[in-house]
Amino acid sequence: MNDAHTQLIEAFYQAFDAGDGKAMAACYASDVHFSDPVFPDLRGDRAGAMWRMLTEGPGDVRVELLEHGAGDTTGSAHWLAKYTFSETGRPVVNDIRTTFTFKDGLIVEHHDDFDFYAWSRQALGPVGLLLGWTPLVKSTVRKKAAGLLNKYTSKPAGNAHA
Repeated sequence: MNDAHTQLIEAFYQAFDAGDGKAMAACYASDVHFSDPVFPDLRGDRAGAMWRMLTEGPGDVRVELLEHGAGDTTGSAHWLAKYTFSETGRPVVNDIRTTFTFKDGLIVEHHDDFDFYAWSRQALGPVGLLLGWTPLVKSTVRKKAAGLLNKYTSKPAGNAHA
């Protein structure tokens, strides 16, 4: 067990729950690699920018860290994100499992895994129920999310370093 890495995980999720994307990004190494079902390949500043975008936007996200632990180079977390999906106004409880890799006291790899179909049923309603399992819906959600991140990072405040 590595106390410093365990505390880093705790700080990351406390910052998320507090809506502090800058503090979340500060937990990352400059060459971090982030992936999840919606943002499958974010590297460096774009990973931190994603968290700043998500925490600065409208919303009511609450984060509950259910379990976590870390060793000298890797760690994991199981957490819930509870929020209202702004596009549809529908409530979402997303059950997420995370793996981390650490280097020099920072996160260099961050992989979130969740059931996209379960998420889409909650977030998108009838469309998610009927089509959320299809590659078309996942691709559409990914493209929309990437577009929002591109727009966010093209603004002077959005592309500032953490």
